[in-house]
Amino acid sequence: MRILYGVQTTGRGHIMRAREMVKNLKAKGHTIHILFSGRQPDMAGRMQEFQPFSAFQGLTFVTERGKLKILKTAMQLNFVRFYQDIRHFDASEFDLVITDYEPISARIARRHNIPSIGIGHQYAFMHRVPLSGDTFITRLVMRRFAPVDYPVGLHWHHFQQPICPPIITDAMPEDVMPDAKRILVYMPFESLQDTIDALQPLSGYDFYLYSAEVAQASDDKTMHLRPLSREHFLRDLGKSVGLISNAGFSSMSEALHLGKRLLVKPLSGQLEQESNAAALRKLQLGMTMATLNTEAIRAWLDAEDHIAPQNYPDVVNHLCQWVNDGTWSSYKTMAQNSWN
Repeated sequence: MRILYGVQTTGRGHIMRAREMVKNLKAKGHTIHILFSGRQPDMAGRMQEFQPFSAFQGLTFVTERGKLKILKTAMQLNFVRFYQDIRHFDASEFDLVITDYEPISARIARRHNIPSIGIGHQYAFMHRVPLSGDTFITRLVMRRFAPVDYPVGLHWHHFQQPICPPIITDAMPEDVMPDAKRILVYMPFESLQDTIDALQPLSGYDFYLYSAEVAQASDDKTMHLRPLSREHFLRDLGKSVGLISNAGFSSMSEALHLGKRLLVKPLSGQLEQESNAAALRKLQLGMTMATLNTEAIRAWLDAEDHIAPQNYPDVVNHLCQWVNDGTWSSYKTMAQNSWN
């Protein structure tokens, strides 16, 4: 098949999932064209792996120091350009649209009557899963942001709903002995200095901080600053006993897959991250903090709780075989079987 694959690049988790899915679909003989939207394409990383691709402005949100800025988000939205990009896109060659919560590709599918599949964490919120901070408006936006014919949600538990396990990269570190004093830190929606200030009073641990604000690796006593690198991040995740992060789905999924301790601070005002924190508490898989502060981190370090590796199944091959078979209306049964 000729597939248009939409990827929302506001979060790096969408890119990771798409990389695994596209690699598998191409191996099955499908022709894939990637449509990115959400931020500049040079920010997506290793873009050559996604050739051929198109990049559009799309729709995204603005954050500052761990909070969603609603007014600034509204001011930067360009709906005229958004609908122009949908109208002018030549979709005549495509048989199927798959989208990881990317709104332009979803609407291209609707405009041209092309079957559409949504594969992503956000589609899990169409079902009864733990929610926090939701209102009628946020639920409406969540449902209509990237509407599809066959929505396939991903989550850490099925909650007795037709939901698949999270997609885990096949590049995860294996058989790595973690350092009991090494903590990985990834707070992309927080200020780097705020994060450092919260960690510096804590002794007895080595903190490895990954941030877009870091240009070159440096080490200063317990603080080890690292520029963003997918390969190095996964390596340090394997070597660490725990992860402190915002409540992004993919990084949390990777930590849970390996059995790492989790402390998360959700992006304030953002339904997905606040709900991820609620799910983490409900499943008793980690701890949360409402604000970035030293005492909350100290309490987590002192708790020394442990979880077993979740060892999520290989859902990528399962999903791609389902796409390949063309039995898309059976997505609920497919999702139920994916946990096996």
